[in-house]
Amino acid sequence: MRTAPLSRADIADLADRVGGPVALPGDAGYAAECATFNLLTPVHPAVAIGASGADDVRAAVRFAAERGLPVAVLATGHQMARSAEGAVLINMSRMGAARVDPERRAARVEGGARWRGTLDEAGAHGLAPISGGSAGVGVVGYHLGGGASPIMGRRHGYAADHVRAIEVVTADAEARRVTASSEPDLFWGLLGGTGNFGAVTALEFALFPVRRFYAAGLHFAGEHMARALHAWREWACGLPAEMSTSLAFQRALPAMPEPLRGRFVMHLRFTSLGPRDEAERVLEPMRRVAPALMESAGEQPYREAVSLFLDPPGPFPWVERSGMLRDFPDEAAEALLAVAGPDAESELSLVEVRRLGGAMEGPPAVPNAVPGRDAGWSVLGIGGGDAGKAALFEEQLNTLVGALAPWTSDERMPNLLGAREGATPQALRAIYGHERYDRLAAVKKRYDPRNLFRMNHNITPAHHVDGARPKDS
Repeated sequence: MRTAPLSRADIADLADRVGGPVALPGDAGYAAECATFNLLTPVHPAVAIGASGADDVRAAVRFAAERGLPVAVLATGHQMARSAEGAVLINMSRMGAARVDPERRAARVEGGARWRGTLDEAGAHGLAPISGGSAGVGVVGYHLGGGASPIMGRRHGYAADHVRAIEVVTADAEARRVTASSEPDLFWGLLGGTGNFGAVTALEFALFPVRRFYAAGLHFAGEHMARALHAWREWACGLPAEMSTSLAFQRALPAMPEPLRGRFVMHLRFTSLGPRDEAERVLEPMRRVAPALMESAGEQPYREAVSLFLDPPGPFPWVERSGMLRDFPDEAAEALLAVAGPDAESELSLVEVRRLGGAMEGPPAVPNAVPGRDAGWSVLGIGGGDAGKAALFEEQLNTLVGALAPWTSDERMPNLLGAREGATPQALRAIYGHERYDRLAAVKKRYDPRNLFRMNHNITPAHHVDGARPKDS
């Protein structure tokens, strides 16, 4: 049933409840509250709220619940899976504080915190989180979707595995501090179930005594790609857990430096938590595979972990698809080259293969809902920069995923899901696995029976028939 548009009286009521700005479509400030990093995934909520703290989040959720409106949460502009039509949008970007307790080796971050500030706070105490590779990505969403660190993951597991407490506003507008002992089912479901169970206003997680790490990047020209890919695949299988690596096919990304601009290149990324001389020794065989167009190597402070990749500096349009591979044999490497290599008729900006394994293959000490732990590799494809080519990119991403299907696992880490993936309960059931999905749906029924938090890769409450979700507006 379609909900009537919000009236000015409704908005006045809401504005009295919250301290942050409230904006309707067409109001000054509405576009800024709704801005997404991916320009192909805009959001158009019924009302946008700039939350200044947890009390604002509670008030916004209560307002939505009273009117039967869905709730959407936006922190950094990333990972919006739905357009939020008819929803109450809560923008947490003002809630960016990060505090470190060096004695407990723990950090507490607010719902809108980004990695740049969190790394700086932790680094000041010689500590490091299991962080991602981009400075502007939100810390909370990264943890709720798994969090596969390109530096720490193989040594310590997923970031979600080291969360100690979650502060969340559930659909009843109650603020809860959830731990594995206080509310074990909700704690389990939030870590992997992303934003399906409430609006997370703060997160507490473990830090590790890491001040510096070794990082290297080798860029090979397209003509050396086949030899380098096969050599890398075998080399990566033998790395110890304190070393991590990924490989990316890159086509003229806008942030590329001059030696690479306009060229098709293969970027080998390598990091190590061990001694520099040992890292150099392990990397040497890959240096001998082919001459590098450009190389960077050396130790750096862990707080610079977010500068490893040549990510776009600001919002831009892109589409993406991903997969997690059980194995990556010779045949899979050849299939990848055929659809994404230098001789392929592909316009995808980036195709990345990352070695997983290590601690990410084992169960966490405290169970959570992150799926895909049996995968040894991940693959991510991105087509971006030209919104007019979105349909072409989608077609080429489908070709990429299809080519690697014989080695692909059904289960996948939620952080790797594109906006158009997991759009049905049946698809999400495969992504999470039947047993895990059924438990998530039961947790959803308990904490969000009306499915207010559905502007996401939505897990429907257990009493809903698969495929029959509530109306968005």
